[in-house]
Formats: sequence, C-alpha cells, structure tokens
Amino acid sequence: MSSDLKRTLNLKDSISVVVGSMVGCGIFIVSADIARQVGNAWFLLLVWIIAGLFSLSGAIAYAEPVLNIKEDGGQYMFLKKMFNDLTAFLYGWSLLLVIQTATIAAVCIAVGKFLGIIFPQISSNLYLINLPFLKVSTQQLAALLICILLTFINSRGVKYGVLTQNIFTVTKVLSIVGIIVFGLFLGCNWEVVSSNFVNTLGNFSFSNIEIISAATVGAIFAMVTWNNITFISAEVKEPEKNIPLALFWGVVIVMVLYLFINVLYVFSIPIEQIKTAPEDIVPVILMRNITGAIGEIITAVIILISACGSANGLIMTGARVYYQMAKDNLLFRRLAVVDNKTNVPVNSLLLQCFWSGVFIIFCGNYSELLDYVIYAALIFYVLTAIGIFVYRIKNKQTVQNKVNSLYGIFFIVVGSFILYSLTVHKFANSMKTLLIIATGIPIYIVWTKYKLQKTCAK
Repeated sequence: MSSDLKRTLNLKDSISVVVGSMVGCGIFIVSADIARQVGNAWFLLLVWIIAGLFSLSGAIAYAEPVLNIKEDGGQYMFLKKMFNDLTAFLYGWSLLLVIQTATIAAVCIAVGKFLGIIFPQISSNLYLINLPFLKVSTQQLAALLICILLTFINSRGVKYGVLTQNIFTVTKVLSIVGIIVFGLFLGCNWEVVSSNFVNTLGNFSFSNIEIISAATVGAIFAMVTWNNITFISAEVKEPEKNIPLALFWGVVIVMVLYLFINVLYVFSIPIEQIKTAPEDIVPVILMRNITGAIGEIITAVIILISACGSANGLIMTGARVYYQMAKDNLLFRRLAVVDNKTNVPVNSLLLQCFWSGVFIIFCGNYSELLDYVIYAALIFYVLTAIGIFVYRIKNKQTVQNKVNSLYGIFFIVVGSFILYSLTVHKFANSMKTLLIIATGIPIYIVWTKYKLQKTCAK
C-alpha cells in the first residue's frame, strides 16, 4: 500500500470528467418542475441561462485558486488555505455526509427509475421489503447495484474509471445532440412557439425574481458538479494548465447543450404539457410525438447512459477528497491508503459507496435529496468564491495569477440571492441542511483534541 496518486489524466480526460459529471438525468427531468414554479416559457429559458452563466462565472473564478494553490485536494484544499482547517473539514464533512453521496444516490435512483421504463419489474411500487420502519423497492435495489458496480469499476484503477467515463460522456453528448437536431427538424411546431411565447410575460415584480431564483435550484443541480475536476487534481497532468481549461470548456459545452434542449422543449411542447410531463420526463413527450411509442424506450436508454456517466464521475472524484482529508489527519488514516496495484484510494471509495447506499435505501426520494444537496453545495461554492478575495489579501506577495474579479463577484451575488430565496421558500429543508453541516463542528473539536492527545502521548 502507498499514499500517493499518479498523474495519468490529460486535458481530454479532464474535460470528459467535467462534462460527464455535470450531464446526468437532471436536464431531462427538472425542466418540468421549473416550468411549474415559474409558469411560462420565457422564465423557463431564463432560469437555464442564469444557471449557465452562474456556473461559467464560478468555473472561471475557480481557475484562480487552481493556478495559485498547488497542493492537491481541490476545493477542500482551497478552503483550507483561504480560511482554516475547520472550514475545510466542514466542507469535506458535508461532501461525505450529503453533497457528494446524496447526489450519487439521487442519480442512481434516477437510473433505477428509467430502468423501470424498459423493465417494468423495476418499480418504486414493487417492494422486496415492506415493513413499517423499512421499505425497499426493486427500484432502490437497482440503484444500489448500479452504485456498487460503478464503485467496483473505479476501484480497479483510474484508467478503468476514466475509460468508463469517456465512453459514457461521448455517447451521451452525441445522443443529446442527436435529440436536439432530430427534434428541431421534426418536432418544432410554430403554433406551440406562438402559444408559449406571445403575451405570456404578464406583470413582472420582485416576487417573480424570488420565484425564478428558487426555481434555479433544479437547473443548478443539473450543473452543480463542475468543481469535481478539482478533487482529482493529483491525478491530472499539468493541472495548472489543464484544470482551468477543462473547467471552462466543460461548462461551455454543457451550457450550450442544456440551453438548446430547453429551447427544443418550448418550441415543440405546450408549456402546460411540460408542467405535467409523466414522471417529469419532458423528452418522452417530444420523442412520442416524433417516433411514437418507441420514443419512450429511446429516451430511457439515452437518460440511462447519461445518468450512469454522471454517477461514475461523481464516484471517481468524490473519494479523492476523503483521501486528502485522511492524509491531513482530519479523517481516519485508513482512508488515505492507496492500493499499490490500482493506484486508487479504495477505502475512500468503499466508504462513499456505503453512505450513498444508506441514502438510496432510507431516503429514495430524488426531489428531497436535490434540496439538501444544492443548499449545502451553494454555501461552500459561495464561501470559496469569497475566499478567493481573502486569499489575495493574505498572500499579496505570492498571488501571481488573478482572474477578473467580476466573475467572482457575480458568482457570489447570484449564489447568495439563491441561498436567500431557498431559505425563504424551503425553510425546513434549508435548516436541516445547516444542521447537518453544523454537526461537523463538535466532530472536528473532538477529532483534533484526540489527535493532539495522541501526538502528546508519543
């Protein structure tokens, strides 16, 4: 066993990780919920534009700490250098407890949902265990098996994880491009365009801004994982050059894909049908209109490929943060062990798989997981963006590479307003998320006290 990772990923691999982690099932199912919240096609597209610009500004701003903070660990290490060990620990703790693992669980649950379209035996209503205190459906079992399988693939070596990621990413990008091109030529209906866009804005007020901000949660969830490439900086060749490029081009590719597919939705489907799409799967309506019943199967297969690719990217990258925390003695040292044969932190992968499985079995609700993930992730996204300016002040003499401050400021302002809107409109879930993050404080105090006592004993 060793405690070092190997640099094996090039720029194309890095872009694949960014795109593959971002493009999951969200783009296919959150537009229905966004439409229900905002009410019309104009605001639906506006939400996706805001989410895209928000993600791109964040990705560009994050290039600065990538260029100036050379230590491995990505966003975890950024927070450590910008603020302190406690802030970094709370981020890693939140990542393990909810952000990464709940996202993995949500994506795997979605895989189970779309497998059910192809195999009716996989259903949220068909229970293997049906007890008052525990219900496990065949859909949850399928989700759990997907999580275990992808963890196993990544445990065999980074080359297998990256090969799997590249295959999934190329396949799903080509599939989404195919849907867009196919749909624009055969699915567009100018009567639908007219009904969706003519005289539908109504009176615009501050309450509309709050509603749009809260609705942006779904779109951001579909994009939120662009930062995952920073987690595996220790395995990227020339990270100072390749990670900023991967962040920029990865987010741009996803922005374009997401905006075009939503344009396709509102050019082809009446907004009321988008709001009431079966299981919120909007492209099913589109593909049925174009190809008939077979369209549902085609859509399910495309989304399955997309979701599996996203889950694979999340599993590959998340485990590297727990590994780095363990190297810093902020988690159990066994999590810092790297297998000599595979050069991956197997124990960290297994811990992540276990906790994701807990979410799959005991929660199993995609929408609820989404709220927890976004609120926690946004807190640390905004905190990291603020930390860029803190780091400049603390290291005036050593900061050589600066990104235009407007990107960071825009990211902070928009992110803070979305957090405010979430707190107002989804207060209960927001407070639960804050409580989860806060549990890390006593854990950190106890852990560091134990570590200090152990050091003194020597």
